[in-house]
Amino acid sequence: KVTMLAFLIKACVATLKKFPDFNASIDAESGDAIFRKEYFHIGFAADTPNGLMVPVIKDADRKGVIEIAQETALLAAKARDGKLGPTDMQGGTFSISSLGGIGGTYFTPIINAPEVAILGVCRSQIRPVWDGKAFVPRMMLPLSLSWDHRVVDGASAGRFNAFLAKILADFRRVLL
Repeated sequence: KVTMLAFLIKACVATLKKFPDFNASIDAESGDAIFRKEYFHIGFAADTPNGLMVPVIKDADRKGVIEIAQETALLAAKARDGKLGPTDMQGGTFSISSLGGIGGTYFTPIINAPEVAILGVCRSQIRPVWDGKAFVPRMMLPLSLSWDHRVVDGASAGRFNAFLAKILADFRRVLL
């Protein structure tokens, strides 16, 4: 089953390639050294009976949507069953937290250190949008981006969000 999460991961990878400061980490010891990552390991929040876990899809840039969907399903099942190993949750460069299954409109996700940004996603809904002449139904996906201001400023975060929204509005951009 291909879920929205697989598409979000691919869209985030494309956006991270354009905005590499978001695909970075801060040195835990010094607190000021910034490391840009050349790989794309995307964590996703999994709600489990034992609390929130963040398994990581490693090298998401080298995988297709179907492979990512299969891997997220496998890791989510391992998380629910309490069978995630340490390597399943290590090495993330960016994370996605989704409240789609729970509901809500917006929330503020907390950055998974040492990463410098996280995307929060809520349930998509069809909403009326004015096109200049009439209201037309459009699928809307509320997104919330949190970022570390030591690495990324608000203007860059705004551009990141705008680019991500553009990709999600026409996903063929990622698939080509």
